[in-house]
Amino acid sequence: MNVRSVESLTPEERRALFDRDAGVDTVRDDAREILDRVHTEGDVALRSFAEEFDGVTVGNIDVTDHAERAFDAIDDEVRTAIEEAAANVRAFHERQLPEDWLEDVGGGRELGRRFSPVESAGVYAPGGTAAYPSSVLMGVLPAKVAGVDHVAVATPPATDLPEATLAAAHVAGADAVYQVGGAQAIGALAYGTETISPVDKVVGPGNKYVTAAKAEVRDEVAIDFLAGPSEVLVVADASADPDAVAADLVAQAEHDPAASVVCITDDEGIAESVAEAVEGHADGRDREETIRAALDSVASGVFRARSLSEAVLFAESYAPEHLSVQAEGAEALLDRIPSAGSAFLGPHSPVAAGDYATGTNHVLPTGGGARVFGGLSVDTFLRSTTVQRLSSGALGDLRETVTTLARVEGLEAHAHSIDVRFDEE
Repeated sequence: MNVRSVESLTPEERRALFDRDAGVDTVRDDAREILDRVHTEGDVALRSFAEEFDGVTVGNIDVTDHAERAFDAIDDEVRTAIEEAAANVRAFHERQLPEDWLEDVGGGRELGRRFSPVESAGVYAPGGTAAYPSSVLMGVLPAKVAGVDHVAVATPPATDLPEATLAAAHVAGADAVYQVGGAQAIGALAYGTETISPVDKVVGPGNKYVTAAKAEVRDEVAIDFLAGPSEVLVVADASADPDAVAADLVAQAEHDPAASVVCITDDEGIAESVAEAVEGHADGRDREETIRAALDSVASGVFRARSLSEAVLFAESYAPEHLSVQAEGAEALLDRIPSAGSAFLGPHSPVAAGDYATGTNHVLPTGGGARVFGGLSVDTFLRSTTVQRLSSGALGDLRETVTTLARVEGLEAHAHSIDVRFDEE
């Protein structure tokens, strides 16, 4: 990777860095055609697309029973890793559960808020070039902790389905597992088919076809957000270990040729060392071709800032999915970078740890989405109801305020609904 200075970036280079998108518009028409067929043809379309896109002849779309068998069949080491990761994810999300409240605020007014889960949710777990049991845990566990009654997992079909992915669905408590992938999986979860029941909310990461499908169905079903290729931004100072920074960049590049991996530092020596170390860490990796493509992207690079303050401003403008702060005073720096999906502080907090086992969720906003919302959580699966109970005296105290505002807005019946309660007076 080449080192570039922030001040020398051209407008085109800045757009590549800060205007990242998921590529949804390029495949929206294709996704819409797939969704239309799923809507009208149901399981027939799912089996046809499995042959066309995955090269798999699907018998049973519902493989829930296979998930339980997979848990018993996987290696003890893998089973233990899945169970430990699940325990951490579950514990972290249990801390997010809100409590209902109803409070006497004085004057005869009681106000409160109640929370309830959506009734059903669908979790998309990517497949294709790799197995992602971690994505199953990250999607299913927050939903089950929230109290969702029916949680279904959809994952791409295969002649030999990844047992680790199926086992993770079993450990997380998924109620149904289906072998269906791509835009067609989103359509099946949104509309339902002969085999798959429609859900209230669809969550989970996927390729641009999955994302385009989520964009198309969000008038029919709730979604989490539209996520694009993975991202990491590392803020480093002179105290950072270049090898650790480089390894984190390469790890994120491993996800996708379109992944964005960025290091910003105020130290010229660190910048040069990181750029050099990246090459060594990329050499010989199993997914080196994918890694190299991401490293060579115009949306990736090592950048030198004139000061740490400039680096922080760069990071806040970038609003990364994953923010790694490998610098002295990391927590104070994080206070100045609120726009990040998930933050990793210090030299011993690699992003990979959060991807799998710290307990935080790895389904996060990309493309600058962290400026306006956070990642998948228990909140994703909850809805709230506000509650109020007024005494006659409390309503009397509010009477003039309400009727005045109602009449200002030309809503006479609103005012009447208050006055009628005092007509006898």
